Amino acid sequence: MSLKMKKEELELLSNKDIAEMILENSKRTLNTADLFKKIMKLLELPESTFEAKIADFYTSLATDKRFILLANGKWDLRSNHTSDKVIKVSLDEDEEEDEEETEEDEKDMQDDLEEDNFDDTEDEDYDEETNEELKDLVIIDEDELELEE
Repeated sequence: MSLKMKKEELELLSNKDIAEMILENSKRTLNTADLFKKIMKLLELPESTFEAKIADFYTSLATDKRFILLANGKWDLRSNHTSDKVIKVSLDEDEEEDEEETEEDEKDMQDDLEEDNFDDTEDEDYDEETNEELKDLVIIDEDELELEE
């Protein structure tokens, strides 16, 4: 398809299809407003259409897998960008974060272990009176408790 189509032929296409043709032919990225203005010019739509339809146009591009919104706020065709690079970058970032978190977690655990002194031989709060008070206590597991109810 070509942008040199007649207006009547272009009117049969969706705005997304026209946007795809514009991006293919221009070989450069465009922001939402500029892309939609080019469509309006091709279809000879009134200026009032811009305000009324620009949000719907943005949504249609965002939900169509043919298009990709770049970091600079401009649209391009996904086919112009290799997914290997995108996936590799995101995986590398995730791996770095995971490694940092793992190292931090290990250090925190080591610090906790060093802070806690698990010396059970010294129990200052224990005395014979406490033992006497607790001798009548009975431990009941959950199953027994449910039976009593």
